[in-house]
Amino acid sequence: MGIPVVLDCDPGHDDAIAIMLAAADPALDLLAITTVAGNQTLEKTTLNARRVCTVAGITGVPIAAGCARPLAGPLRVAQDVHGESGLDGPAFGAPSVGVVDGHAVDLMHRLLAERPVTLVPTGPLTNIATLLTRYPGDAARITEIVLMGGSTERGNTTPYAEFNIFADPEAAALVFGSGVPVTMCGLNVTHQALVTPEVVAGFEALGTELGRLCAELMTFFGATYRELFGFPAPPLHDPVAVARVIDPALVPCVEAHVAIETAGTHTRGATVVDLDGRLGLAPNARVAVGLDAERFFGRVLAAVSSLSTVDSTPR
Repeated sequence: MGIPVVLDCDPGHDDAIAIMLAAADPALDLLAITTVAGNQTLEKTTLNARRVCTVAGITGVPIAAGCARPLAGPLRVAQDVHGESGLDGPAFGAPSVGVVDGHAVDLMHRLLAERPVTLVPTGPLTNIATLLTRYPGDAARITEIVLMGGSTERGNTTPYAEFNIFADPEAAALVFGSGVPVTMCGLNVTHQALVTPEVVAGFEALGTELGRLCAELMTFFGATYRELFGFPAPPLHDPVAVARVIDPALVPCVEAHVAIETAGTHTRGATVVDLDGRLGLAPNARVAVGLDAERFFGRVLAAVSSLSTVDSTPR
């Protein structure tokens, strides 16, 4: 069996691909998918996780809904990037995959009682922070938290804050200060994972319904990124964190101290990454500094190809 992981996400176009990669890559054993409010409301992100699992033929992986709002402050969604549904672009039919009873945090707690687990959050860190406060003993059972969020450089929601951290900086501060091993895959590396026309063509070349759906997702995602940010191709953020677990060599890291700004007038949600050790503080995270984009997209396309061989409910 592969590395036991729980994918905590807020689908989201890039989360959708992250789900497929986590479910299909043989290096991982996907124990559960948990959802959080972020790119859209909890109701919509949970529905989107069910939609993705349905069209990709992912069964036997429990889906549980988690926190509907950040620890402090109002919920802010990314409708301008992901659309009203949170997964705009393709037309999805009714999902055949359901959700389990109970809260996502309680599901994570039960899984951690059985074995050490790597948590891979690709949305706001509200569920992970809630787990650490509700069940403090679970910290010792978490192998690692490998997250998509933050940046060593500039932000994408405010000048210095990346969306996932900005959406719940109090939760992020708790996670980075928890003592649990943390790996941060930020914008400085995810902006190297560009879904070029060649990548979209790779999805289409699979010749399957799922490949075409992925191409449609990335086409919509690319249009919003061109309009909002002027990107020639959209960055596939969330699967980078999954790829770091699959093969750490794909996403090289350095150790550094990371502080989360929770009070700055202009910098709330910023990740203050001390790459040069200027503060004299012990490192509390591994920080991603590079990406082997060619091999990364090879794993993504292989995962989608593998899932394309599974019977799925027509959309």
